[in-house]
Amino acid sequence: MVKTARPIFRCAECGHEVAKWFGRCPECQAWGSIEERGTASVTRVVAGAPTSVARPIGEVDIESARALPTGVSEFDRVLGGGLVPGAVVLLAGEPGVGKSTLLLEAAHRWAESHGRCLYVTGEESAGQVRLRAERTGNLHGEMYLAAESELSALLGQVDEVKPSMLIVDSIQTMSTMSAQGGPGGVTQVRAVASGLIAMAKERGLPIVLVGHVTKDGSVAGPRVLEHLVDVVLQFEGDRHSSLRLLRGIKNRYGAADEVGCFELRDDGIACVPDPSGLFLTRRDKAVEGTCVTVIVEGKRPMLGEVQALVAKTNLPAPRRAVSGLDSARIAMALAVLEKRGKVNLFQKDVFTATVGGMRLVEPAADLAVVLAVASAEREIALPADLVVLGEVGLAGEIRRVNGVGKRLSEAARLGFKKALVPPDHGPLPDGVRALVAHDLVSALEVLGLNRRHSSKGSESKGSESITDDD
Repeated sequence: MVKTARPIFRCAECGHEVAKWFGRCPECQAWGSIEERGTASVTRVVAGAPTSVARPIGEVDIESARALPTGVSEFDRVLGGGLVPGAVVLLAGEPGVGKSTLLLEAAHRWAESHGRCLYVTGEESAGQVRLRAERTGNLHGEMYLAAESELSALLGQVDEVKPSMLIVDSIQTMSTMSAQGGPGGVTQVRAVASGLIAMAKERGLPIVLVGHVTKDGSVAGPRVLEHLVDVVLQFEGDRHSSLRLLRGIKNRYGAADEVGCFELRDDGIACVPDPSGLFLTRRDKAVEGTCVTVIVEGKRPMLGEVQALVAKTNLPAPRRAVSGLDSARIAMALAVLEKRGKVNLFQKDVFTATVGGMRLVEPAADLAVVLAVASAEREIALPADLVVLGEVGLAGEIRRVNGVGKRLSEAARLGFKKALVPPDHGPLPDGVRALVAHDLVSALEVLGLNRRHSSKGSESKGSESITDDD
């Protein structure tokens, strides 16, 4: 670095410094008070010796950057195959969702296949973590445990243990003497994260950081924390359900939209490689007000069931209750159903929900919601082996969604025989009949929902109007 000098100007009235002369001080607005007062040094960066030799990208060795599987299949799926040496992963989630349980499982599998793993806890004592590991069956001789809350002590533990993977639970409890503020503050979190990332890149040590979340569910701490780390994962789930979803938000080594499914049990956590059955209700016969669709979470298609209930009300403002769906999108779908489909929802409460705690927010579920509400209002059950796909526009048109073939292949695997799809749906898997609907009116006609059931106790007429796609 080379330091050069430049003149400085200071106001004689208020002492405000500026880079050039002004006739009037911009701070105190005094005229003729700006005077030149010596010079200030300016640092200019000059070229130095490079730390590494630049090579053609085709000659860079990639073997040292190969991902190593942790042994937890759903965790590896979201990571893009496993942990890359030197990668820093941030795992965030609400309290009690199972973050520590998942990481204890990952640490156990890593110790079995790759060697020593160090688990550093700042929120609990080492004895508390030991009890949880014993309860979940995650004890191994190569798993090392330490209770530290200071960065220098943590680095000392790493130097002594020499692990092949490091887990820090959590980064909000760590602090360093080189930064001001208390643990969890913006300055402390940034300083601790920078120190851990520098160590990870220097030693090729994969690190998993546990992070807290705010009340709205976003990652707590400075936004720069998400920019510093290589992978950001969100662990979420309903407290009343055992299902847990691990979502990839950012991933420098793989797809950033992957989803892993887990089941939280009393004896630990287990991977759920086929979660579609968790979001469906198994019945012997079709029930009015239900409709099945297929969503895509990352690259994984999953079947979801939408349920609707329409009941008369004496309230001046009918209720519109939503569970597991986007309330704004449901309001739009109900308005389209009333206006374009001529389904009367006046002075009627409408309740819509999903099964199994699934959250359906993508437009591909629009048609399923509309048909479920129409089925409940008309009191006509849809065929039990029917799956529907499509986005419903404000004009009542049904638009094509992406990945129709992949979605219907998953439906066919689970025994569904018919599919109501928009035009230009592409090739279909074997065993699935296509029912094409250009708009909402034609969809209601195909399924026999354009008229009310004449006899509530008789068999549904929905399947009588279904015809094959020519």
